[in-house]
Amino acid sequence: MSKKLLITTVAAASLAGAAYAAQSSDYPPASEPGTCYARVLIPETVSVVTEQVVDRPESTEIKLVPATYETVTEQVLVKPETKNLRVIPATYETVTEQVMVTPERAETYVVPAEYETYTEQVLVREAYTTWKPGNGLYGRTTDASVSANGVSTGELLCRVEVPAEYETVTRTRLVSPERTETRTIPATYETVTKEVIVEEAQVIEEIVPAVYETVTVEKLVTPASEETLVIPATYKSIDKRVVSGGGGLEWREVLCDTNATSAKIRSVQQALSDAGYQTPVDGEFGPSTLTAMESYQRANGLPVGYLTISTVESLGLTKN
Repeated sequence: MSKKLLITTVAAASLAGAAYAAQSSDYPPASEPGTCYARVLIPETVSVVTEQVVDRPESTEIKLVPATYETVTEQVLVKPETKNLRVIPATYETVTEQVMVTPERAETYVVPAEYETYTEQVLVREAYTTWKPGNGLYGRTTDASVSANGVSTGELLCRVEVPAEYETVTRTRLVSPERTETRTIPATYETVTKEVIVEEAQVIEEIVPAVYETVTVEKLVTPASEETLVIPATYKSIDKRVVSGGGGLEWREVLCDTNATSAKIRSVQQALSDAGYQTPVDGEFGPSTLTAMESYQRANGLPVGYLTISTVESLGLTKN
């Protein structure tokens, strides 16, 4: 990454400068081959001018002249005449009576169905007749093919009846179906004791006379008034920054890929580090070196953004 960032910066400036030159015919000054120029913003030259400004403008102030009073004695109404309403409370007696708590009502409820369990014989297989092997007379067996006296015999089968087969099963049957019935729930009462009015309450109007008191009071002699006072303006000295030069774009000689060697960049990096601007000293003009250079340029009033010859010389280095 030796000088890519420096090349990119100068190349961008050169393109911008070329476009500007095409419009205004403003080209760098004639110079030797191998030199590079860039249009850079020249820092403004500022001077400080002290001038007087209004700190607080002239104003007016209202001064209050208090009222004057004299002491007099007079009758003062403390409490006006009022009407007082006196209430004679009602009289009561205690009585006992039956009070219905819940009225009589009809209630419908469901009587569930009733079932019973019973058993019965269920036919599994019906009776049938079939042939089964049997034994012959005189000791002849069913598998004998020749009798003891040498008489041949055939297979003996008997026709028999096989009885039906049944199975006992348990079943459930409905005895009585589900139904609804209505029953009457009688009303309920409770004995309560309550107060019964015997004589109504009464309201009697009574007049309470006014109350006066002799007091000493302050009587106004002259009312309060206002006076207008003029407060003059005050001034203060301030320092103003006045731009006396700079602030424009000018062609300045710079170091670029054409005339900046790795050794020259390394010497610039070392000078920046010695001046307190941290950057690696490796001969590669990278982001860290660019940041350090721009910080140095701003701090010393130099054009910012390019490695100008004025920056190199400000660092105590020579162009070559």
